[in-house]
Amino acid sequence: MVNAPGPAPNALYPCTITHVRTAPGRYALRHRTYLWLIDPDRPPRLPFGLRPLARFDPRDHFGGTAPTIRAGLERFLAARSIDLAGGSVRMLTQARILGHVFNPLTVYWCHRSDGTPLCTVAEVHNTYGERHCYLLHPDGAGRASTGKEFYVSPFFPVDGGYRMRLPEPGPRLDLTVHLEREGKRPFTATVRGVRRPASPAALLRAAVRHPWATVVVSAAIRFHGIRLYLRRLPVQPRPHHRTQEGMQ
Repeated sequence: MVNAPGPAPNALYPCTITHVRTAPGRYALRHRTYLWLIDPDRPPRLPFGLRPLARFDPRDHFGGTAPTIRAGLERFLAARSIDLAGGSVRMLTQARILGHVFNPLTVYWCHRSDGTPLCTVAEVHNTYGERHCYLLHPDGAGRASTGKEFYVSPFFPVDGGYRMRLPEPGPRLDLTVHLEREGKRPFTATVRGVRRPASPAALLRAAVRHPWATVVVSAAIRFHGIRLYLRRLPVQPRPHHRTQEGMQ
C-alpha cells in the first residue's frame, strides 16, 4: 500500500505551473509536472523498486539537520513560539527523484490536535542552494500576505511583498502567489492540478510522463533566466542570506 491510513491519505497532483512576468517586460512560461501531498509523519510506503522515484528526505527541508521533516518544522515553529502540540501536518512538495531534488516551493498546512487550522509555512528554495521559510496565518480562503525577505529571481530585488492564496488541496490544487512592488504586481505564479491516488500505477504514469521531473524544473528555471538575461533585463545583486532562527 502507498497511502498511509487515516482520513487524509497521501496523494499525487499532476499539475501545471505558470509564471507570468509583466515588468520589466512581459514574459510567461508554463511547465507541467507532478507534486505530492503527504503526511510527513507517515510518508508513502512504496514498493522497493519504486523508492528511488520518491524519497522525502529531512536534509532537503528547513536547516537540513533535523532527524525528520516533522522535527525540522517543529524546530522552525518553536523559534516563533508556536507549538504543534501533537497536531497534524499536510505537506505539498516535490520528492527526491533518483537522488536529485529541487523544490521552488513547499507548503505545510499545520493543524491543531482538534483539526482546526494553526498556521501555514511556505518554504522557498532558490537556484543558489539557499532556502527561506515564511510563516503565514491565512484567512478562511487561504489568503495571506507577507513581506519579501529572500532573493529568488536575479531580476527582482529583495523588496516588496507577497500576496498568496494557499488553500489546502482537496480534489483540486489551486495556489497563487503574487509579487507586489510599488502598488503593482510584476510577477504571478500559479499551480493548478487534480488529485490522484498515490498508487504505484499513478506514480509510474507520472514518472513516465515527466521523467527526471526535479532536474527538468531546475534546468527550465535556468534556461528561462538566460533568455531573460539575453533580453537585457537588469540583474539585481544577490545579498548575503542570513540563516533564519530555527533553521540551523
